[in-house]
Amino acid sequence: MSNLSKLELPETQSLILEHRGSVLKIWLNRPEAKNALSEEMTDELHLVLDAIRDDRSIRTIVLRGKGGVFCAGGDIKGFKSDMQAVSAAQVAKSNRSFGDLMIKINEQPQVVIMLVEGAAIGGGLGLVCVADVTLVTVDARFRLSETSLGIPPAQIAPFVTERVGLTQARRLMLTGARFKGEEAVRLGIGHQVASDAADLEAQCDVILGHINACAPGANAVTKGILFESLRRPRAEALDFASQGFAQCMLSSEGLEGIAAFVEKRKPVWAEQSNDQLVGK
Repeated sequence: MSNLSKLELPETQSLILEHRGSVLKIWLNRPEAKNALSEEMTDELHLVLDAIRDDRSIRTIVLRGKGGVFCAGGDIKGFKSDMQAVSAAQVAKSNRSFGDLMIKINEQPQVVIMLVEGAAIGGGLGLVCVADVTLVTVDARFRLSETSLGIPPAQIAPFVTERVGLTQARRLMLTGARFKGEEAVRLGIGHQVASDAADLEAQCDVILGHINACAPGANAVTKGILFESLRRPRAEALDFASQGFAQCMLSSEGLEGIAAFVEKRKPVWAEQSNDQLVGK
């Protein structure tokens, strides 16, 4: 796998990238638009994720919004200017492209953490549903608002449904229900509630420490097994999992992990430095 020190990250205008140790922090940086998802922003997310996909020196991606807001969803003003003046086929193609980004984030080999404060509305809530770990502030606001605008939550619907189940997905999408951080955790959208931004960062640092105790290659293989278990018949999924197990067992990580256990020491990937933590 490549080393990030030899890898050039793409230039971005609507994202801010911060690399520290094994963590790449991606800031959505359109605070004047509450970090609404523009075409430029989604294109840049594709480029960044592709650039680090096979780099196991990056163990964790942390996604957060500038200006105290996570993401207000799709760029509604852009919808009016860009989508309502073209053909249905062009609108469908543009909409479908966001689904490709959702798949990419969902199945990114690195662990993906999302820190949610302010609001996660529409597509922003959809993004939250493809994180491996989601931390939310107690006063963060959530809503699937699409149907109140006369459109369906098309590309995010499968991911929200997978996250919360069909019964709750129906309620949230068909009523445009509003809720906050504690309810988001109860529904399974978030995993932990933080009292404020400082607590959000502190909780993130703890989770990063836990991730650093796990082998990055094994985590990547585990994510693959999880998603294939949803796609394949049971026997095929188990065959796929056994191949992943053999790959890891015979890898340098597997050899080191077993040796460290027998020798009662930490494996080499168990980083202890606070330099790996996300900070502000």
